[in-house]
Amino acid sequence: MADNFATRLESTAQQVAALLEALLSGDVLDGEIARPDELMAAMRHGVLNGGKRLRPFLVIETARLLGAPETAARRVAAALECIHCYSLIHDDLPAMDDDDLRRGQPTVHIAFDQATAILAGDALLTLAFDILSAPETELPAEVRLTLVNQLARAAGAGGMVGGQSLDLNAERVTPDEAGIVQLQAMKTGALLRYACAAGAIAAGADQQVLARMTRFGEIIGLAFQLADDLLDVTSDAVTLGKAAGKDAGRGKATWVSLHGVVAARQKLDQLVEEASMLLEPFGGEAETLRQAAGFIASRER
Repeated sequence: MADNFATRLESTAQQVAALLEALLSGDVLDGEIARPDELMAAMRHGVLNGGKRLRPFLVIETARLLGAPETAARRVAAALECIHCYSLIHDDLPAMDDDDLRRGQPTVHIAFDQATAILAGDALLTLAFDILSAPETELPAEVRLTLVNQLARAAGAGGMVGGQSLDLNAERVTPDEAGIVQLQAMKTGALLRYACAAGAIAAGADQQVLARMTRFGEIIGLAFQLADDLLDVTSDAVTLGKAAGKDAGRGKATWVSLHGVVAARQKLDQLVEEASMLLEPFGGEAETLRQAAGFIASRER
């Protein structure tokens, strides 16, 4: 069963990567003037560098569970991955986390330069909304509008970017436990929450199902960040493909630093159980999403 999940995750990653490669070609679209070569190369470097494509996987699997069109779901997934990759490019900059490695490769500002990295991130951010709003994303216009609106909120000041701001502030003023949970729910959890909600929106799910899948996304978002914090404490740069031990080095408070490794692992088990309970109404059809929750909690990089 684990092998089947790994195969499914890898297959989805390859499909999404192929779509992203097509979307990041040098072909000029209607309404554009030109696509500068260096900018496009930097965008491709920041996107087409491997990775599990977990957020796209959650979009596609939630959409599959609820009956959304597969081609449209894949485009929604690609749009979300553009947002995620833009955030990584900017997060790696010297003014933010100052990382030289991402997925075992030089970060965009190292491979190119800081200005190009900023512009590559900006372009990926706007490309995401281009993808969602385009007619090629074959969903009703009102559904595409909802997807655009909710992604803007998940990625913006009340979501991921707001969480990044809180994270920078946390280096100066240590937040309490509630503050840590809120920070992580925004910085990391908001896009994971959107991934599961987007699959339901694309499928035209009713409000009860949408709320259930949104909550599922919230839970696995918490699990993802908790697992990430554990890895920062227990792993190394070779395994992670990026620097390890940075939170402790900067004196950042995390749930792990407050409660310890053992308690964090127990909390992860609880989150996986809650995520599984949320999927009970869907029976065996939701097995892949159940496995995704377990994968998120137990990942090694």
